[in-house]
Amino acid sequence: MRLYKALPYSSICSTPFLRCFHWSSSVPPTEEHVCQLILDQKCASGALQTFRWASTISKFSHSQSTYRALIHKLCSFRRFDTVKQLLDEMPSSIGTPPGDDIFITIIRGLARAGMIRRVIKVVDLAYKFHGSPSLKIFNSILDVLVKEDIDIAREFYRKSMMGSGVEGDDYTFGILMKGLCLTNRIGEGFKLLQLIKSRGVTPNTVIYNTLLHALCRNGKVGRARSLMNEMKEPNDVTFNILISGYCKEENLVQALVLLEKCFSMGLVPDVVTITKVVEILCNAGRVTEAAEVLERVESMGGSLDVVAYNTLIKGFCGAGKVKVGLHFLKQMENKGCLPNVDTYNLLISGFCTSRMLDLALDLFNDMKTDGIKWNFVTFDTMIRVEFLTKMGQLFPRAVNRSLMILEHCKEGSIEDAKREYNQMIDEGGIPSILVYNSLVHGFSQEGSVREAVELMNEMIANNCFPIPTTFNAIITGFCRQGKVESALKFMEDIIARGCVPNTETCSSLIDVLCRKGDLQKALQVFLEMIDKGILPDLSIWNSLLLNLSQEKYFSKNMFNIDDLL
Repeated sequence: MRLYKALPYSSICSTPFLRCFHWSSSVPPTEEHVCQLILDQKCASGALQTFRWASTISKFSHSQSTYRALIHKLCSFRRFDTVKQLLDEMPSSIGTPPGDDIFITIIRGLARAGMIRRVIKVVDLAYKFHGSPSLKIFNSILDVLVKEDIDIAREFYRKSMMGSGVEGDDYTFGILMKGLCLTNRIGEGFKLLQLIKSRGVTPNTVIYNTLLHALCRNGKVGRARSLMNEMKEPNDVTFNILISGYCKEENLVQALVLLEKCFSMGLVPDVVTITKVVEILCNAGRVTEAAEVLERVESMGGSLDVVAYNTLIKGFCGAGKVKVGLHFLKQMENKGCLPNVDTYNLLISGFCTSRMLDLALDLFNDMKTDGIKWNFVTFDTMIRVEFLTKMGQLFPRAVNRSLMILEHCKEGSIEDAKREYNQMIDEGGIPSILVYNSLVHGFSQEGSVREAVELMNEMIANNCFPIPTTFNAIITGFCRQGKVESALKFMEDIIARGCVPNTETCSSLIDVLCRKGDLQKALQVFLEMIDKGILPDLSIWNSLLLNLSQEKYFSKNMFNIDDLL
């Protein structure tokens, strides 16, 4: 058995066992095997030991590939001084100077380390080993610079590239266009486009698409459409950008015109773009056309996902054609696209709204059979149905009012919902917790937080104990208005009344406190939630860590991380 096959791929840091082996096979290890051993090490010294060990094997010689693997690993641990020594030894060790791929590895390593100024100095290294750096090296440096600072990138292009007589290629101009568009310098992007044309070069599709995307992102879809007419070969990405832009503006006519043009050229937009088209068609009540769009995409070899089907099913349910939506559930299953919990929830809600409760219950049971786990929305929908159905037999007028209130809240017609609520109160009816919860959510989202608080007080007076989603809506409403003190005071009040906050309660507060720069108070809320046994979610960690990472905070307000953990 060959010895190198027996070597483990685990870390060999600070272990001298490699020295204990003597290569006994007449067949040396391959370059690929040595590279993999180097890359699998967990520390810089382990990678160096592996590299030196391979040097002792008879009939094995290092190459550009093995040096590149080692340099990549050393860059990961910021051992750039050692990297420089390796570059110096390469000509005598393997008979050739470092190649482009090695310099590009160093460029990317420096970029990951945040050493942007040192990236530019790689040009000097390239000059040391070659007559002049290749365009590939210049482009790699430029690509790093535009992500950091477009002005530094432009200066590098003018002084280092053009100053050396390097004009650049399509990739160079594409990088510069990307940098200008990322910083919304669209006017300068057009100047660059004219510069490319003035040199007798036809801008490629990627350059045009980058500028198109910036225009659409800034709401200039009409200008983007005019620019598209200059393109000789628009591709599917071109149409994705423009169709999505028109969908964002809810310009259905132009979106469909471009979709038809895309199809006529034999191109198919991606599933994200198609889903946007289906959504605006459904919102316009043109659900049949939306279904035809999906069928056409599939007939042209395009792919659809569960989100696209769910959007269509939601459209049919909203139009009151829930059974047609159910048909598409069966159709997507037959085509190998498995439905998810959202698919079933949409149909269950649709059947409930259409008062086809038996079919809703059948779908609820089918979920278990099909291995789809119920979630909060599933149970919430079914509980509402069960509750309102039984109550409707006893208090038909109150239930009808409740259903109308829930429907108005769902549509965002909060004033109509409040009118129905007042009529219910005048008739002597007592709203359920479902009604109160929907109204509180509606008022909070509309910005009428005072009315939401008054409603919650009414529900408590009527012996309806608020659930977390109810008071969370109010806290989120206060936070959205920037009234942090009101949100904190409200939270103290509900806790005093016996309400138990959850992760969502604290998440809104911590987020707005961090955005306002009040990190001390955010940490206080964080520590209080930990004391109450409430686990922070990802958004809370993100808000805190983003603020804690600011250098000015660390320099003045160091704290013990053990206090948090």
